[in-house]
Amino acid sequence: MLPRLRLVARLLAFLLAMVFSAVLASLIKLVELIRRQPVDRSPWARLCFNLARRSLGIRVTQTGVPAEAPVMFVSNHVSWADIPVLGGIAPLRFLSKAEVGRWPGIGWLAKQAGTLFIQRGTGQSDQRRRCLSGALQGGESVLVFPEATTSSGESVLPFHGKLLTAASEAGTAIQPISLCYLRDGQPCEIAPFIGDDDFREHLTRMLSLPAVEVAVIFHAPVHFPASTDPGTMARQLHGVVQRGLDRLRPGACDQENARPAVSSSSVA
Repeated sequence: MLPRLRLVARLLAFLLAMVFSAVLASLIKLVELIRRQPVDRSPWARLCFNLARRSLGIRVTQTGVPAEAPVMFVSNHVSWADIPVLGGIAPLRFLSKAEVGRWPGIGWLAKQAGTLFIQRGTGQSDQRRRCLSGALQGGESVLVFPEATTSSGESVLPFHGKLLTAASEAGTAIQPISLCYLRDGQPCEIAPFIGDDDFREHLTRMLSLPAVEVAVIFHAPVHFPASTDPGTMARQLHGVVQRGLDRLRPGACDQENARPAVSSSSVA
């Protein structure tokens, strides 16, 4: 398919996915109003994330499974596409920077899924940690990107440990995730969203190319005692995620153990 035709087809599919999500969100709000009680949005959010991911031409290969009990997921962060990819696999709430909420489509979808948006550099780490702990104690899984920014995907940036203690405060485990964007079996150089890259320009580049594959590893959950130092937690989790990335970067996931999440994208 020609790049321009592919771009138009995917943008149209993405628009339709957003319209469907908007209608679904409105229906859920209506049901909540009639029943006067909240509706569990997790399965519907996963459906919408998957529709968005498929419309964007992103294929997922998954190794391991997300924990069924509420956990704090921690993952390396490469692109805005991490949100529909991971949001379509596991029922969770994201902790994301405030700018994401203003991104067309993806930001709106993240808001509907209950994403916790934070303003970087406001000195409110204690408040954010309490918010995360409360969500975990309330039976919800949350996902944190401890690098606090996106990377080139070549390696994992140092983890920040302040927010990780929310898991031990809530008495829940932390499940590390490694993800890697691949194209033709090699690390994709287009997928990383870093530096001063513009969202719309990056989205156009992504949609104009053939489907990208995202290899995801869900590692075993880790339980940390409440007395564990945040720095120790950060280093240990960083090591697990980095080793997972090292497994993925040479080419692809271990085909014997990998479980395809989808067979193909909806738009070639």
